[in-house]
Amino acid sequence: MTQVLKKSDNLQILISTKGKNDLSFLDKMFKNCKPMDYSIIVVDQSEYEKDLSTISDKFDIKYYKIQANGLSNSRNFAISKSSGSICLLCDDDVIYEKDFSEIIINSFDQNDSDVITYYAKNDNGSLFKNYPKLINHNYKSISYVNSFLIAFKREKIVLNKIKFDPLFGLGAIFETADEYVFLRNILEKKLRIKSCTKIILTHPTESSGQDAGIDKNIFARGAIFYKFYGYLSYFKLLHHIYLLKKKNMITFNQIISKLAIGLNGIKKYRSLK
Repeated sequence: MTQVLKKSDNLQILISTKGKNDLSFLDKMFKNCKPMDYSIIVVDQSEYEKDLSTISDKFDIKYYKIQANGLSNSRNFAISKSSGSICLLCDDDVIYEKDFSEIIINSFDQNDSDVITYYAKNDNGSLFKNYPKLINHNYKSISYVNSFLIAFKREKIVLNKIKFDPLFGLGAIFETADEYVFLRNILEKKLRIKSCTKIILTHPTESSGQDAGIDKNIFARGAIFYKFYGYLSYFKLLHHIYLLKKKNMITFNQIISKLAIGLNGIKKYRSLK
């Protein structure tokens, strides 16, 4: 496939970054690919603007520096500036597979779907998560999805006014679950979210964001329960704490303190609404 044809496929990559001294991270991200084959938007929340001269001849890139904090604000800004028919959300620490764009484009060509999620592997070669085996996502399965594995038809997201909630995600009051809230809003708009089991990238191994038993995740979970279930959130939280204990993600002696953290999450979310 020639570069011209790849451009016409209109896949646009929306990269959120913060704390990088320059844009050399792009070379690592696309080291297996031909960077000029892709249209890229970089949204930078760092203190200083980056020099594009060292990478301008390698990438078809639009660069924006914004003051707003939080990953969700970065995602929303990138979507507002996007123009591709298919957009892929992206972090600045992934490494794409050689054929990632073909996988994405083909998956949309072969499926009647508005949003498609993909698989990632760790830098040790194993799957990034124990992904559920399904084709069509539901309210439960979207909790396994990372935002950097979400591609969508831009027109569907924009027309339905679907955005990331700035209260959730890295740099926000509730530091996790930004992708869950985003995908749940998509499902509630009756749009279709499918899962593609092909691996499109490598992501560094991480644990804290995936550990449901740590304080920041329980705090955010309480907020999410109240956002979607109102006063039923208290029962949802009790059940969640019970499951964490059953799975040995918290100890018996932690039950009361972890429940209190979840209740504080509910209280905090209610105070913001």
